[in-house]
Amino acid sequence: MKIEDLIKHYPNLYHMAETGTWEAIKRHGLLSTSALLDLFEIRGNQRRIIETERRPQSVPITHPKHGRAVIRDQKPMHETGLLKCLQDGITPSQWYEVLNKRVFFWLSKDRLERLLSARAYKGKQHCVLTLKTEELLSNHAKAVTLCPINSGATLYIPQPRGKDTFQRIEDYPFEAWVDKRGVENAVVELVVDYAVKDAERYVLKVDERMADHNIENVFTRQSQ
Repeated sequence: MKIEDLIKHYPNLYHMAETGTWEAIKRHGLLSTSALLDLFEIRGNQRRIIETERRPQSVPITHPKHGRAVIRDQKPMHETGLLKCLQDGITPSQWYEVLNKRVFFWLSKDRLERLLSARAYKGKQHCVLTLKTEELLSNHAKAVTLCPINSGATLYIPQPRGKDTFQRIEDYPFEAWVDKRGVENAVVELVVDYAVKDAERYVLKVDERMADHNIENVFTRQSQ
């Protein structure tokens, strides 16, 4: 896939974070689970459990300097479904590690809305960021991979996943997926390795949301 086509078809990216985290995002950026654990100096068995096991609930962590943070749950992931769809000899623990080393963005607003209204999340407030794709790629394209599925969900019909699930932009078979699904669903996730520490630079707006209700606009860039 060409970067210019990615920008053309998906001009905005969407990220759902824990409520009230915009100030922390401005300070530290958008961090993967592993990057957040590094920042909070979480080690030993506590870290192993967080990185290699499914999180049925969100996990709060604390640090004497950085305060409190919340590592989000993995409710859409179920071990039984994951065992059915993993390929290439990858174990569930290894797949959790793969996911925890990445920062995830939706390319479709419809998918964001469906997640916000999902049974597990519709009764909870979330911080939703809208970012400009072109600006993020201008500095992070080499760290970006694309994914054709919801890599963190195994509900309903678990989609196969393995070593080639995340592919660099230039290797992604965009046209083949367009033929199968159409443009809107040809790329499901845009993923950045480890962290986007300068995420604030690319943010167009930040909203506090609950399901389909916009509770508060926290930030809107004046020039978009």
